[in-house]
Amino acid sequence: MINKIQNWGDHHHPKWLDFFRIALGAVLMWKGIAFMLNFHAITRLMMEVGFGTAISISLLAHVVIGLHLIGGLFIVVGSLTRLFCLLNLPVLFGAVFFVNLQPSIFAPYAELWLSVAVLLGLICFLVEGNGVLSVEYDGEPTVAKG
Repeated sequence: MINKIQNWGDHHHPKWLDFFRIALGAVLMWKGIAFMLNFHAITRLMMEVGFGTAISISLLAHVVIGLHLIGGLFIVVGSLTRLFCLLNLPVLFGAVFFVNLQPSIFAPYAELWLSVAVLLGLICFLVEGNGVLSVEYDGEPTVAKG
């Protein structure tokens, strides 16, 4: 089933979709940098939501920052896109369903809509893959073997 999804995504990937993949990776990197610069704010937010103890929250925050920075970079250049989309999915599920669904959902600058858009983008590129504008593109769609 996974091979069929990968094969379909590799053969039905329009070029214009690559620009959205690049934008998705850039947004992930931007959020990773923002989290890194506001490390205490993200750990405090995770504590308020109840994600665990101070040590586990600190470790989780470092994992989120690393996944956003490294995953975003790989998604931008189009290398291992499906893997990094898959690795970032739990982070975005947590952002959408635990962090952003607070009472201020309709506040003027609520980030729920950005998190939902990024989550949908990750799901899209988990199926679609890299595309033409990627470092892994070799002239033909990569067909999953197995």
